[in-house]
Amino acid sequence: MGGANRRVLTLVVALVPIVIFGLLLSVVTVPFVGLGPGPTFNTLGEVEGKQVVDIKGTDVKPTSGHLNMTTVSQSDGLTLGQALRLWMSGDEQLVPRDLVYPPDKSKDDIDKENTSDFKQSEDSAEYAALGYLKYPEAVTVQSVTDPGPSAGKLQDGDAIDMVNDKPVAKLDQFTAILKTTKPGDPLVVDYRRKDGSLGTTTITLGKNGDRTYGYLGVGVLDAPWAPFTIDFNLANIGGPSAGLMFSLAVVDKLTTGDLNGGKFIAGTGTITGEGKVGPIGGITHKMYAAKEAGATAFLVPADNCHEAKSAHDDGLQLIKVNDLSGAVDALKAYSAGGEPPHC
Repeated sequence: MGGANRRVLTLVVALVPIVIFGLLLSVVTVPFVGLGPGPTFNTLGEVEGKQVVDIKGTDVKPTSGHLNMTTVSQSDGLTLGQALRLWMSGDEQLVPRDLVYPPDKSKDDIDKENTSDFKQSEDSAEYAALGYLKYPEAVTVQSVTDPGPSAGKLQDGDAIDMVNDKPVAKLDQFTAILKTTKPGDPLVVDYRRKDGSLGTTTITLGKNGDRTYGYLGVGVLDAPWAPFTIDFNLANIGGPSAGLMFSLAVVDKLTTGDLNGGKFIAGTGTITGEGKVGPIGGITHKMYAAKEAGATAFLVPADNCHEAKSAHDDGLQLIKVNDLSGAVDALKAYSAGGEPPHC
């Protein structure tokens, strides 16, 4: 009987570390975030019944094929067991959490920054596309502060043509006039709206901080302007790296013929309002997602080419892009069976 008890005791003693290790795997969290392939979206298609790139107020040309934006998935709050599984899968990358969520910022702060970056990338994508299509520049309202002096009077996207009966073709002309005012002054603004209508409004200038001149409560910039609206119907997905693919979709929808030749193209890259394409993070994850979705070619920002070439692309053609104009030319060459620039 004593031998049996010893065997049971030995078994229990052996099982204790296994049970403890199992608890550690399932309960203890690790300071890492898992990064991997995220969803892709065809910028020429629909999401939840809405056009991803919705252009209203002008003729939109038919398109075919795919121009897919790509994303990176994030797995936060990982347990030790989940982290080990992700690491062993080979499909995910573990990075220190502080690199993704800096400790001096709350998650809400980071989410707000990401949302702001995404909105900025949408505006830049629109300006880059309209600039490529040779629409003329105007003093453009990018944002209206609400509450503020201009709330309900000016709108995002308005083109300001005159201030106090003086033409303003450039931002510096607009700013020079504003600096001659003082809080409480009326400012008469003539504008063009995206629906093609013209309007005039009088705005009583407010006061802002130590500024001695009047406060209008708008963000304005010199930007290409067109009398129609462009909306991007994706939530904050992909951050600023969606910019290039958004711009290409706008160009494709406003020009005759298919940029992609009806083929399945994917890609990534930030874009400035002038059309410069910038590097992004997680390119290898995005390439994997694109290949799995069916893409045959992938647009790579020039500064990401070295990293992209280090991945196993499995036949995915890597097309190098520096700017929007070059990306359009590369797509046309690829769809015609030619040789676009490669990484």
